[in-house]
Amino acid sequence: CHITNSFRRKDRHINIWCDSCHNFCPHSIVPHPEKDPVSLHRIYKTANMGADSSRLFDFAIMTICAREVLEGAIIVGQYRTVLHKSDNWEGDKLKEGLQCITRSALYATALAVVVILAVAIPLGVTTQNLDEKVADIIEGVSKVVAAICILQLSWKIPKWLGLYKSKKEITGDAVVGLTLRSIRFNVMWNIWREVAEVGVFLIPFFLGGKAIAVPLSALAGCVLSAVLGAGIYVANQRMTRKWILAFFMSALTGMLSVGLFVGGCHEFEEVWGETKKVWKIQNQFWAHKRLPMVILKPFGYSASRTQLQIACFWCWLTLLIVGHVWKWYSAKKITEAAELAKRELEEAKLNKDGDNQQLESSDEEEGNFKSEGQV
Repeated sequence: CHITNSFRRKDRHINIWCDSCHNFCPHSIVPHPEKDPVSLHRIYKTANMGADSSRLFDFAIMTICAREVLEGAIIVGQYRTVLHKSDNWEGDKLKEGLQCITRSALYATALAVVVILAVAIPLGVTTQNLDEKVADIIEGVSKVVAAICILQLSWKIPKWLGLYKSKKEITGDAVVGLTLRSIRFNVMWNIWREVAEVGVFLIPFFLGGKAIAVPLSALAGCVLSAVLGAGIYVANQRMTRKWILAFFMSALTGMLSVGLFVGGCHEFEEVWGETKKVWKIQNQFWAHKRLPMVILKPFGYSASRTQLQIACFWCWLTLLIVGHVWKWYSAKKITEAAELAKRELEEAKLNKDGDNQQLESSDEEEGNFKSEGQV
């Protein structure tokens, strides 16, 4: 029996939550509050330390913030790259365009943060005392939302590394008609959208009383997005075989999405009744709440599996793989169509040059014929 951070007191008896029994276990050896108050105080102190640490950090919040911050950074980076590579933006004009991108991103971020705080503070204050079942449902919703965010991140990583091409990238539509006004609007709108999405996705956490975990989790998410962004930048600049990094990062974030989705559905299962357990590993070494296997828990590992968990695992994993295959197939078709159009354009240019040469040769022959006739 393993003591965690849940306690209840009935008269003079202390019941302690047991991870193995998933109940307030009568087998737990608990000191009597009057005979051994020192030991009881030690138990409460240890449990409260665990409770405080778990309240201050939430893995799902970190993943949501990491995904949105990374997308916003990549949007800013793409606009800066377009300006650097464009022949129309040079010297003072280039400097002004880069400053416009930076200022627009900062203004949009500040405005979105203010709106998020205006919504989050009232929600956090008015929903402090929620029913336990409602809290479990909200936690399940938050994990499912985080799973959707990370799933989209897994699909976008190959595109950011340049493996999946889009029509705008091939045709160069992103550069045509680019002005300071369009830069300001597009950057502010996209950054506002990304940061505001963080607030929308965090609403279940505010309702569930986990607002205290947002600052530290958001900071960890920003650090994680900085690491991922640095990896993408280095790969685009130096790596020749980007598919290795794309496969690793897509697989890692994909399995993280699978783990969050399974965990969220299991929260619903605990509220409305668990399905039949398919297996349960009794050896404590393989317990998903203890080291070393707790490291694999965010990626979908569990020492026990219910029928719903297994179904959710394979369905979400199938969706992940099908999405990657579809993205790859669509990018392949776009690339093939662009190459075909390029070949047709080159052939048309060659045919036009050939026709011009024939016209020139025919004109020369006609001129020679006229000169012979005059002679």
